[in-house]
Amino acid sequence: MSRGRAGGARGTRAGGCLFLQPFCFHRWQKIFKSRLVELVVTYGNTFFVVLIVILVLLVIDAVREIRKYDDVTEKVNLQNNPGAVEHFHMKLFRAQRNLYIAGFSLLLSFLLRRLVTLISQQATLLASNEAFKKQAESASEAAKKYMEENDQLKKEAAVGGVKLDGRDAEEKVEEENRSLKADLKKLKDELDINKQKLEKAENEALAMRKQSEGLTKEYDRLLEEHAKLQAAVDGPTDKKEE
Repeated sequence: MSRGRAGGARGTRAGGCLFLQPFCFHRWQKIFKSRLVELVVTYGNTFFVVLIVILVLLVIDAVREIRKYDDVTEKVNLQNNPGAVEHFHMKLFRAQRNLYIAGFSLLLSFLLRRLVTLISQQATLLASNEAFKKQAESASEAAKKYMEENDQLKKEAAVGGVKLDGRDAEEKVEEENRSLKADLKKLKDELDINKQKLEKAENEALAMRKQSEGLTKEYDRLLEEHAKLQAAVDGPTDKKEE
């Protein structure tokens, strides 16, 4: 069971490190829109709930084991049986180790889910910004083109000696220009809003990345301590068995 906990924690860490890699967000968006990922997302909530329930049960089991072996030496007199004392201490140590692993796995699972959500939102915002930018550029070019055509028509009419009866025509052109300018302003406003959302998503992703890196370092430190303590506990036991 402890190997399963450690494997789950390592898998969660590996997933977090994968999503923290500085890949292009458009590439992540393509990955998230693939058929395989869509199939996973369809059952993703169910899988996540099952995973959380399993991790919570493992945490509860580890807490129960700790409470079981924590005060056993006080309730039972084992002074004449040092082997039993070492056995109970080893059981207590393993229960504490399982609690750390299951607890970190539970926390990293929530962080990983949040990180995936932020990456997907950021990729979507980037795609929306590109679309709004292209629309704004297209509207700006169309407005510029209409204004140039209007000026050209006025020049040609003046050269040909034709007086434009053009109040209606000018009003129509001005109305089109106002409409194009309004559309351009609307697109620019939407682009600014999306930029603000994108900055917010980037800040949240950066904060999550720093938090995940800190938790990963702390987890590595606990694993090193566990290896040292395991060696210290297994050493005397192996000698006695010999």
